[in-house]
Amino acid sequence: MKLMKMYNSPSIDFYSADMMTELELPLASSAISAGFPSPAEDHLELKLDLNKELIRHPSATFYGRVKGYSMVDAGIDEGDILVIDKSLDPKEGDIAVCFLDGEFTVKRIGKQGGRMCLMPANEEFDPIPVTGENEFIVWGIVTYVIHKAR
Repeated sequence: MKLMKMYNSPSIDFYSADMMTELELPLASSAISAGFPSPAEDHLELKLDLNKELIRHPSATFYGRVKGYSMVDAGIDEGDILVIDKSLDPKEGDIAVCFLDGEFTVKRIGKQGGRMCLMPANEEFDPIPVTGENEFIVWGIVTYVIHKAR
């Protein structure tokens, strides 16, 4: 999967999804136990292409690399790669990449006091109310978060 940089912002760097590249990786033919170990497989039979696995709408999907820490309690850390689908309709509770007053941000769509708010997942940050005076667009919905194992 090759990333082609499209746009930089203070909170997210955007990349286009290159669906022309295929990279089939070996996939264990049985589930991997997170509990007690299971007998090891002697060979890997299945193949997995992450483009096909992670992207449902290729022409509407982009990647974004996160800058900042406002979503750490949702498992989104600085440097993580977001898979963003612009074709999905936003709903309350979704994690979305939003364009608000000239800036991109990633937040959970929520309500507070009956008003729409962009909700951070870090208690050091305040919710951001969205009003009619704001320039506001839900740019896309986050469908996957890719990060390094700790």
